[in-house]
Amino acid sequence: MTETPARSRTRRVMIGRVPVGGGAPVAVQSMTNTVTSDIEATVAQIARLAHVGCDIARVAVPDGAAADALPEIIARSGIPVVADIHFDHRLGLRAVEAGAHALRINPGNIGAEERVRALVAACSEASIPIRIGVNAGSLERDILERHGHPTAEAMVESAERHAALLEERDFSDIIVSLKSSDVPTTVDANRLMASRHDYPLHLGITEAGTLVPGAVRSSVGLGLMLADGLGDTIRVSLAAPPEDEVRVGREILRSLGLRHGGVTVVACPTCGRTEIDVPGIASEIERRTADIRTPVTVAVMGCVVNGPGEAREADLGVAGGRGRSVLFAGGREIGRLTSDDLAGELLRRLQDLIDERGKE
Repeated sequence: MTETPARSRTRRVMIGRVPVGGGAPVAVQSMTNTVTSDIEATVAQIARLAHVGCDIARVAVPDGAAADALPEIIARSGIPVVADIHFDHRLGLRAVEAGAHALRINPGNIGAEERVRALVAACSEASIPIRIGVNAGSLERDILERHGHPTAEAMVESAERHAALLEERDFSDIIVSLKSSDVPTTVDANRLMASRHDYPLHLGITEAGTLVPGAVRSSVGLGLMLADGLGDTIRVSLAAPPEDEVRVGREILRSLGLRHGGVTVVACPTCGRTEIDVPGIASEIERRTADIRTPVTVAVMGCVVNGPGEAREADLGVAGGRGRSVLFAGGREIGRLTSDDLAGELLRRLQDLIDERGKE
């Protein structure tokens, strides 16, 4: 395996108030899927993304109407906004003027070098970074001809070519992403890039698919790279609501110990012994605690076989039984519940626990 640098060795850039690289916490991104020119819908979706823990929002700027909407969207957003630019560099210039906190460009479709130079000059003057987004599906023709198909080496060559174009103009606030829908290709490309350069890396498996297969592919690919010490910011790309991208991304980071905080729900997979609605209770707790940042583990267990042991290990847990469930907190049994509204009871007790911790 090629030796790769730790996250602390990448250069630090700022996207608004969010540090990226240089050992900063791995930031979670998502992208709005509203029509950007619909200001109210876009602002509302960004607010929902922030609610579930998104650090940075990216918005598509495909036309003049979207560019017109940017100033108000950025002004009303509670998190930094990255403008996603393709084909027309003039839209990128307008995004900078609107106050975008970063630009994402795909060098393969921006066109002539002078267009890239104009974007560099504008971003330099505004002190905002550029993410060079290399996608396996839109590599430059000469690179594809040389490599035959979108290999990891071809993707890195594309990124290096365009990073050099920026560096030659004394612009170094650069983030690089190398994405393919193929997990091994994406992993190899990022490992190769990290072995050669100190650019912060934005990780993702592009076009990963619908919720379940997309979450699996993203977890495998991002998990491999993050465990290598790669990645300063991530996006889980799903054909699903953007809020789900954020939830999956945060769970990937928490599973690797790269993010802490928030409510972690441990739930049994259910079987013929299950005597309570485990999926319903667990989902309700997750939904209603999405904005909580206090680190708390809640266990929802469906029977008395493994239930008590798992529930004792959680901050708050329930082991379900027929007509009566055992409640645990801090490793000890604290009572029995006969309520039909187990989710509501757990949520009330969870809020008490969070309030108590807030006083400590």
